[in-house]
Amino acid sequence: MNFISAQFVVLFPVVLLAWRLTPQRGRWAVLLAASWLFYLGGQAAAFPLLLLATGVCYLAALRIAATARPTARRGWLALALGTCLGILFLFKYLGFAASVFGISVPPLLLPVGISFYTFQNLSYVIDAYRGTLQPERHFGYYALFVAYFPQLVAGPIERPQNLLPQLHAARNSTAEDAWAGAQFLLRGYCKKLVLADFAARFVDPVYAAPDQATGPAVVVATVLFALQIYGDFSGYSDIACGAARLMGVRLMQNFDAPYTAVSVRDFWRRWHISLTRWLTDYLYIPLGGSRCGRVRHCRNILIVFLASGLWHGANWTFVVWGALHGTALVLGTLLPARVRLPRRLGQWLTFAFVCFAWIFFRADTVGQALQLIAALPSGWLTPPDLGLTWPDLLQLALGVVLLVRLRGWPAAPVHPRRMAAAGFFLTGAAALAWLSLLAAGAGNAFIYFQF
Repeated sequence: MNFISAQFVVLFPVVLLAWRLTPQRGRWAVLLAASWLFYLGGQAAAFPLLLLATGVCYLAALRIAATARPTARRGWLALALGTCLGILFLFKYLGFAASVFGISVPPLLLPVGISFYTFQNLSYVIDAYRGTLQPERHFGYYALFVAYFPQLVAGPIERPQNLLPQLHAARNSTAEDAWAGAQFLLRGYCKKLVLADFAARFVDPVYAAPDQATGPAVVVATVLFALQIYGDFSGYSDIACGAARLMGVRLMQNFDAPYTAVSVRDFWRRWHISLTRWLTDYLYIPLGGSRCGRVRHCRNILIVFLASGLWHGANWTFVVWGALHGTALVLGTLLPARVRLPRRLGQWLTFAFVCFAWIFFRADTVGQALQLIAALPSGWLTPPDLGLTWPDLLQLALGVVLLVRLRGWPAAPVHPRRMAAAGFFLTGAAALAWLSLLAAGAGNAFIYFQF
């Protein structure tokens, strides 16, 4: 379900009211029904895959906990991993893998949110195998953990130790929850509608015609894409956190001002935090992490970031994007510890590198990305023509100001009049941006829906 769709805006209050009126012991059923209905409304054909992965992992974790025989435990773990990763490979990576060998296969439907719910299923089963988690015996609660509608499609990637106890508690939301939830929702909608969707109008034409791009156009479009993808993805996370908070559930923080990072390592502590932690716990550390020789340590970093690139999409552009970030972290690891850049210089260099890597992330092919990079030295004697008018620049400035000013939200209540004025202004800005997009017939699906 798209948070920006009219269906969600209408149906979410109905779900919230039904949840509130239901006794605590039955709230899981309301939320599970809503989660499955939202998913069916968006992509009904992929629903059986969600059920299959959920059922296999639920059963495997129970059987792992029920036996002490290592062979049986490994067998159930292999079944769960094989099912989840097999579904992921078949529907997301089969065509890419076949193309490497020059084989053409018909494209398959990419299930919405498959990468996110696959990783949640895997973390649950792996933790059960490691003995750090007691399996959930109630299938309904486990199915709700996997399909919980605020974060099912684009995260954050929740851990069972955080989300399952809160779903069991089904506590009533407090005034603090309502306050924080409203702030999260307002911040998320402003990021998405006022900044991300607006920036997309100027990013898409440049990346759609790389052979006609000039250096200034590539720079401006790429910086705007950096703002777009942050506003889009962190906006989704904020809306997810806000919707969950209104029901008394606290989802994990997924972003922490990533463009203020002073290094690439710092960037990945702030960007898509749930994915970074997942890859650290279930791939980087099992490979040996940093507790090994320098060569193996660098190898582990590269493997993790190549996996991160592939997680985002079955395309060589994502592989290159992951390799660039992995290489940057390896170089940072090899630098002497005493080498420290001034903070402001580190921030600018990190942002410049991140934007450069975004070129590969946004381009359709590696060839198009290289075309855009080759165009960077050209056209600097004439200003870029992106069709930006003064009202456009004003809205862009408004979006950037919102991005900075809303960084500290949700916060403790301040003066009621100031908050009422800010809320009225931000709500109006988001509503006007949404209406203008609807009037223009522009699409506004979240970027990470494709992952």
